[in-house]
Formats: sequence, C-alpha cells, structure tokens
Amino acid sequence: MSVSSSPIVRLEGVSQSFGGRPALSDVTLAIAPGEFVAVVGRSGAGKTTLLRCLARSIVATSGTIRFGAREVGPLRGRALRAHRAGVGVIYQQFNLVKRLRVLDNVLVGRLSHLRGLARSAALAGHFGADDQEIALRCLDHVGLLMRAWQRTDTLSGGEQQRVAIAKILAQAPSVILADEPVASLDVANAAMVMDMLRRVASETGLTVIATLHHVDYARRYADRVLALKAGRLVWDGPAASLTDVRLDAIFEEPLAVETPRERSSLVPIPVELVAL
Repeated sequence: MSVSSSPIVRLEGVSQSFGGRPALSDVTLAIAPGEFVAVVGRSGAGKTTLLRCLARSIVATSGTIRFGAREVGPLRGRALRAHRAGVGVIYQQFNLVKRLRVLDNVLVGRLSHLRGLARSAALAGHFGADDQEIALRCLDHVGLLMRAWQRTDTLSGGEQQRVAIAKILAQAPSVILADEPVASLDVANAAMVMDMLRRVASETGLTVIATLHHVDYARRYADRVLALKAGRLVWDGPAASLTDVRLDAIFEEPLAVETPRERSSLVPIPVELVAL
C-alpha cells in the first residue's frame, strides 16, 4: 500500500434518512489515496447507503462529503458527471451486457472520456485505436486478454466480475467502490476476485472501498476496516486489529462469516442507457 497524508475522501458528520428512519448517523472519517478499506456490518447497517452517498447517487441528508477539496453534495450537471466518471462502481450483478464481446464491455468504461464525434462513433460501436489499446491493457491486467473476443456470457461468474473490474480500470477512476463484489460467487472465484482488487489497489495506487459480508475477507485483504452498526461507525482501525473478541464486543454477539444472499440496492445503470 502506498498512501499519502492528504485524504482523497473525507466525510464529516454524514447522516442519511429514508422516510424519517436513519440509515447513516453522524459518520465522520477520512480515507487516504491508495487505501483498501473494507466496510462490514449486518444487513441494514448502512453499508450500501454509505457507498451510494460516495457515488452521489443520493445526497446525504446532512453533513459533507469531499473528494479532495471538492464537496460532492452540491454538484449538478457537468460537475456531477465528472465526479461520477472519477468514481468506478463494481456491482455484485456485474453490470455487463452478456451478448457483447468481452472487449466491448470493457470499452464502455471509456465513454466518459469521449466527446463530440469520437463519442458518437463510440456509441455506434466504433472506438478509436487508443481506446481499444487501453481496454486491452486493462484486460491483460486482470488476466483475461485471451478472452477479449469472446461473448461475455461464455465466461464464468468470476471471470465476468474480472471483466467488470477491467471496465472500471478503463474508466480511469481515482476511487473504486465495490458493493458486495463477491456476494454471488463461489469460494474459489470470490478469492480470485478479492486477490484482483487487492492487486489493483497495490499496483495502481487506486483507493478501493468495498462492502463485504465476509469479515474474513475484510481482515485478509483490506488495510483498514470500518464497521457499521445501525448506521453508526462503531469501529475504524487496521484490519489486523479486528480480532474475533473485538468483533463480538462491537456487535454484542458473534458476526459469523455469512453466506452471500443480500442483493445490492445500489442499482446499476444499464449499459445501454449510459449515454442518456
């Protein structure tokens, strides 16, 4: 991990309510560039709500969220689109068009960088040589270069999640938000995807913030763990310090390694509608 002292993400007193019911309560924290941060907690603890606030798919009810020096809450129009282009989101449902080739799915990550005629051509399926080279490099980074010309639906679930990671890398974000990225995968594929995210953070210096049901994954792969309970931040510390005894004390009862079952409420935008 390579981190600097200046936070890339800072939350100050962030709260979020839905219909008068608190989902986040007075969350304050700072995350440095290059950190791999895992967010754990029971279902309904506020994990996905936290990611939705960071992605600015919702606006926090109160408090401030800053990426660098820029507060994201007031962003509108072009400034909001620029923020979202700088934040890559990985979903447990992969958010890929399975009938397309692997390379075509990864190229979707380049759309936010294109303007004018180049964007119009890309929307018609004609990406420039530079964008194709970037997409192929990203596939190589996740070990799927040889799959570039295959239909995406011929790949395993773990491979499809790696394609989703390649698409985010092609987007060239500064922060990756991963919402239960291994929830729909078996143990072997889940470990492969977590290894990939860990390597992305280590080799590219990108900040990764991942919500996880599996506490063991959080302790094994993350630099730091945030624990949420009923919307409140009840633990923020090094992953190695989150022992079973401390975890039981935080949640007042054992937080077992859970079987993935919760579908994300961070609903992805269909790839076909990305230009709208």
